[in-house]
Amino acid sequence: MKEYFIDDQNAYMRYQDFPGDGSPILFIHGLGCAGSFDYGEVVSQECLKDHRCILIDLLGAGYSDKPEDFDYRVSSHAAYLKSFVESLKLTNLTIFGHSLGGPIAIELAKLCLDRVEHLILSEPNLDASVSGSSSSEIAAFSEKEFVDYGFRKILTESQTSGNTMWAATLSNWSPYAVHRLSVNAVQGGKTPWRQMLYDLNLPKTVIFGRKSLPDNDYTSLAETGVPLRIVEDAGHSMAWENPSGLAQAIVACLKD
Repeated sequence: MKEYFIDDQNAYMRYQDFPGDGSPILFIHGLGCAGSFDYGEVVSQECLKDHRCILIDLLGAGYSDKPEDFDYRVSSHAAYLKSFVESLKLTNLTIFGHSLGGPIAIELAKLCLDRVEHLILSEPNLDASVSGSSSSEIAAFSEKEFVDYGFRKILTESQTSGNTMWAATLSNWSPYAVHRLSVNAVQGGKTPWRQMLYDLNLPKTVIFGRKSLPDNDYTSLAETGVPLRIVEDAGHSMAWENPSGLAQAIVACLKD
């Protein structure tokens, strides 16, 4: 585990940096998740061994610091990740973003366009979250309510419903981070993330789990010509459900 100091937040973001002579891949996890929890088995697959793979825990998540005065908005995460990318002097970079990490990946790619070779998203949030989503359920609490009891409620419900993997990694998040990022997800981006994705002038691919289909995003992305890949025997949590399949899909995306 390594750490990167974010000056304006007086906080450390922690990350794992797996060596490889091939082009680097930066993995950005989703809401309630962590790179250190999600992607170790993915990047250990034989097909990715030649790539330098960087797994981050966003501020507020996993092993990274959890400053209470940070706003945890998508654009704010993208801003410090831009500095992180520059500090490592990364070029020919592939950015991978899952779920609510997808908008962060999209905004980061826009900020670092001269350094980015490919954008890969897995079931990303492209529009403002709607009723029924986890982020919408969380954002329905006020921040005080969520910190006081909502966070524990969501954790307990996840554990009792059998969603134990997500509960395990969510338990290491700051309640402030969970709530503020969820509120931003419901608000959506100033420029819609979907439009930002369409406008990015670089190779991009979106991955879906077979068990998540049919999905309206799959149809709309196909209609606009965005290349798509499918991971078999997996749904939304494909890094946990089929890490080998996800790794193979990433390698296929890089050849698109």
